[in-house]
Amino acid sequence: MGCIAVVTARGGSKRIKGKNIRDFCGKPIICYSIAAALESGLFDEVMVSTDSQEIADIARTAGAQIPFMRSEATSGDHATTADVLKEVLVSYEKQGKSFSELCCIYPTAPFVTAQKLKAAYELLLSSDADAVMPVVRFSFPPQRANVIRDGKLVYQYPEFRTARSQDLEPVYHDCGQFYFYKVSGTDFNVETYAPLIVPETEVQDIDNEEDWVIAEMKYRNMLGAAYGTEKR
Repeated sequence: MGCIAVVTARGGSKRIKGKNIRDFCGKPIICYSIAAALESGLFDEVMVSTDSQEIADIARTAGAQIPFMRSEATSGDHATTADVLKEVLVSYEKQGKSFSELCCIYPTAPFVTAQKLKAAYELLLSSDADAVMPVVRFSFPPQRANVIRDGKLVYQYPEFRTARSQDLEPVYHDCGQFYFYKVSGTDFNVETYAPLIVPETEVQDIDNEEDWVIAEMKYRNMLGAAYGTEKR
């Protein structure tokens, strides 16, 4: 039994061509996920699940393992992340390997660091939750959201119309960076998550060109902050 990191990186990105291996601040973006996993020292295996030989070659150069290629069944548009991870666990079991913890890291997650992974792992082991999810607080309280109905702007939740922001319960959402699971055999059942709270400056969905530019700006800021060179 051990701990495995799985970077899920299929080929054929639809919205951003070659997204998983596109240059991000000087190197293929997938390399950041692989580097964080390797640097953490947590994992017995750091592997990339992909159906692309190009991605596989870059991943191997970055230090990841590609013991097998992703199947056609888990490479389509309708395959879920859970389908991919279960295929990985089954394939390793056939090789006589099993794991007690699994970390799924997305290939376009340059804000993942070894420190975040270590913090998530410690939280997973100390919690009775089934998994750990990095989350970020909504910058504006959703309880004060507006919607358009019959051409007019109205409060979605009228009961909070006059509520002060500081009096409302904080609301969080998934960072979309990684997940740490407790594993049983070749399966994992997630009923509860423990939250790892991440600052908004280190979170960015990357779905289009504008997102990419913003992500690079945030990454450079994070890197500058880490070395005490951020702009003031």
